[in-house]
Amino acid sequence: MQILTPHVYWAQRHRDIYLRVELSDAKNLDISLQDNNTLLFRAQGHGAKGDNEYRFSLEFLEPVRPEISHKSTQRQVDIKIKKQEERWWGRLTLQEKKPLFLAPDFDRWLDESDAEMEISVESRTFTVPFTVHFNSPVSSAYLGLKKGYLFMYNLVQFLGFSWIFVNMTVRLFILGQDSFYDTFHTTADMMYFCQMMAVLEVINPLLGLVKTGFLPAMIQVAGRNVILFVIFGSLEDMQNKPVVFFVFYLWSTIEIFRYPFYMLACISTEWKLLTWLRYSLWIPLYPLGVVAEAVAVIQSLPIFDETRLFSLPLPAVLGHSLSFSFTLQLYLVLMFLGLFINFRHLYKQRRRRYRLKKRKVH
Repeated sequence: MQILTPHVYWAQRHRDIYLRVELSDAKNLDISLQDNNTLLFRAQGHGAKGDNEYRFSLEFLEPVRPEISHKSTQRQVDIKIKKQEERWWGRLTLQEKKPLFLAPDFDRWLDESDAEMEISVESRTFTVPFTVHFNSPVSSAYLGLKKGYLFMYNLVQFLGFSWIFVNMTVRLFILGQDSFYDTFHTTADMMYFCQMMAVLEVINPLLGLVKTGFLPAMIQVAGRNVILFVIFGSLEDMQNKPVVFFVFYLWSTIEIFRYPFYMLACISTEWKLLTWLRYSLWIPLYPLGVVAEAVAVIQSLPIFDETRLFSLPLPAVLGHSLSFSFTLQLYLVLMFLGLFINFRHLYKQRRRRYRLKKRKVH
C-alpha cells in the first residue's frame, strides 16, 4: 500500500496540545515520542487517499511530556499531549514554515486570552516574568492580586463610560440636537478620567499582566488622547461642535460592551450575548469612530492655522513658523493606517473566536 500523510488539525492550551488526525477506522496505531519533542504517527485507515498506511512526524516547538493519550473513533484519531512547561506557544512546530498537512483546529481553537478563561484559580500554574514556575500559596496570592487589579480596572472603566453613554443618551432624548453643542462641557471631565486610565492598557501588556498586543492598544489609546486632549481640549472653538458628540458617543458605545466582557473574563465567566456584542459591534462602530475623529481633525486645521497654537518656530530663512496643522495632516494618514492595523487585529480575533475560517474540503 502507498504511504501517505493524513490531514492533521491542532489547537493548544497552556498545558496541552490537541491533535485531530482525519483518519477513519484507524488500525495498527503506532504513536510514539522521540527525543521529548518529536511525535511519530503511523496507522492504517481510510483518509483523503482512501485505505492506505498514513504517517507523519511533528517536531514540537518545545519539549513535551512522554505521556500521550489518544482515542480512535470511526471518523478520526484524537491525540492529547502535555507540555513539559505550562505556557503558551507562538506556534506548534520548531520549524517556522508550517507543514502542508497541518492546519488549525477551529473546533477547539482559542487565542491565548480566551484560553486563560478556562483555567481556574485553584489549579492554574503560572509563569512570573523571570520564568520561575510556582504552584504554591505565593502563586495564588499573585494571581489573586492580578485578577483583582484587572477586574477593578475594567469595572471602573465600565462605570465611567456607562455614565458618559447614559448622560449623552438622556440629554439627546430631552434636548434633541441642542445636546450636540454642549457635549464637551457636560462629559469632558469623565472622558478625561477614562482616557487617562486607559494608558494602563498600554502598560499592562508590557508588564505581562494581559496577553493582548502592545501595538493595537498603543494605537487606540494614543489616537484617542490626541483627539481628546489636543483637538478638543486645547481648542475652545472645537468644544461646541457637534462632532464632539459623535466621537464621544461612538467611543462610549464600544466600551460599555468591551469592558464588562474583560471584567467577566477575570472571574472565568462568559455571557454569550455580551461576547457576541464584544466581537461584533466594533465592525461598524470602529470605522465610524475613526471617520468622526478624522472629521474633528479636519475641522481643527483652520483653527490651528489661525491661532498658530503649537506651531513650530523656524529660522527666518525658512519662514516664520510651521503650522501644527501640517503635523495633523500627516496624522490623518497615520489614523487610517492605524485603522487598517487594528481592524485586521480585531477581525483576526473574531475569526478565531467564532471559527469563521473555513476548513479545507478534502
